Amino acid sequence: MRGDESISAAILAAKARGEPALVAYLTAGFPSRDSFKQHLQAIAEAADVVEIGVPFTDPMADGVTIQRASHAALAQGVSLRWILAQLAAMPRVKAPLLLMSYLNPLLVLGPEALASSAARAGVAGFIVPDLPFDESAELRAGLESQGLALVQMVTPVTSSQRLEQICASSQGFLYAVTMTGTTGKNVAVPPEVTRYLDTVRSRSPVPVCAGFGIRGREQLELLRDHVDGVVIGSALVEVLERGADPARWLRDLRLSRS
Repeated sequence: MRGDESISAAILAAKARGEPALVAYLTAGFPSRDSFKQHLQAIAEAADVVEIGVPFTDPMADGVTIQRASHAALAQGVSLRWILAQLAAMPRVKAPLLLMSYLNPLLVLGPEALASSAARAGVAGFIVPDLPFDESAELRAGLESQGLALVQMVTPVTSSQRLEQICASSQGFLYAVTMTGTTGKNVAVPPEVTRYLDTVRSRSPVPVCAGFGIRGREQLELLRDHVDGVVIGSALVEVLERGADPARWLRDLRLSRS
């Protein structure tokens, strides 16, 4: 199965069980390089898709929690090349893997070499928050050569015309940002947010996952009928930061209707 197809399939399988898929984020090499493989394997057992953050000096879309984790990982020498080497050397995990990276680290390798290395490492796709949709064709083509997804992002202020374009281009899933600003805030779920998510979902040919500021069961319950999955980022990084069990924390988020 192609990487982009495996991401969609994992999300839809969770949704078919009656719960939103969990796309779980960790910063590679945080809290320590030595714990990366252990944490990744544990999270991949409990989540449906895993998003691995490539640490970057200026993570403009991320709030203070992920900024802190990114800077700590960089101080330990974590890089894109290191992450790909670690993934290539470890057994394949259960959940599809996404790399979330800002554009600069990817440009060092170039689209073709990046796609080949990522495919060998078992990566299924990429999220690139600072890559404008209008400038994404070259990277998308490079990733498609290896069957890898380029997940696109939309926000509450995305125009209707642009939403149509982005929906038609996203692979794996469509990332619906729940608010303007950075990650880590505790998002409210007023009616305008759910209406926006309903609109996005009605237009997207791939599953829709909501992200930014989703931190607990109450929000998942409010969002479950409006999206196919949710992205859990800062809250999970904080679990790792305090030394708690990330897999147990994710399992506690699971919802079921009895």
